[in-house]
Amino acid sequence: MKKIISIVSVCALPFFALAQGTVIDAQTLFAEVNTILNSILPIIISIAIIWFVYNAFIYMVAADEEKKGEAKSKMIYGLIAIFVMVSVWGLVNVLKGTFNLNNGTIPPPILLR
Repeated sequence: MKKIISIVSVCALPFFALAQGTVIDAQTLFAEVNTILNSILPIIISIAIIWFVYNAFIYMVAADEEKKGEAKSKMIYGLIAIFVMVSVWGLVNVLKGTFNLNNGTIPPPILLR
């Protein structure tokens, strides 16, 4: 087992060192992170909606009051999570539109001499 772990870690070292042969600047790194977050966010929101619907179903089917109370509290937490995620996503889009940040380029820093 130790041999397998050491072989895998040695093979993965260039990945962790970002030594793939390409130079990554800050703009490229932020663009990649933005792409990853934009693809993950709808999945997370979908999982939260599925969690809410599942607990709503458990609430309707449960005969025990304790299980109903537990499902009700989980439904409330699910609604809060969905509200927070969607409102933050909307706030970011409003700020991007207000301050005209949709062009995708980062302005160069101003150097003072």
